[in-house]
Amino acid sequence: MLKKDLIELCLLHLLSQGDQYGYELLRRFHDTFPDTQESAIYALLRGLCREGCSQQYLGQTSGGPARKYYHITDQGLARYGALLKQWRTLLEALSALGVK
Repeated sequence: MLKKDLIELCLLHLLSQGDQYGYELLRRFHDTFPDTQESAIYALLRGLCREGCSQQYLGQTSGGPARKYYHITDQGLARYGALLKQWRTLLEALSALGVK
């Protein structure tokens, strides 16, 4: 599983927990993976929208600019399931080799 797939898996996981706006996703991601480039995360979010795995919409504002929210679609949930299965297969293979 390549780095792009891992980032995508993490983004889809976060979106599966509920709609979130871009900066919130970025902040949560950077809390765990501080070296990940902001541009890479936003590029993957745009790609997920293009592929039909997520949808974006403008949320309500409270005096500031409108926030762009992301919502996972049924296609996104299926992609999340497939990536999660790949991840678990990789973990089992590494474990079988004694890599922990």
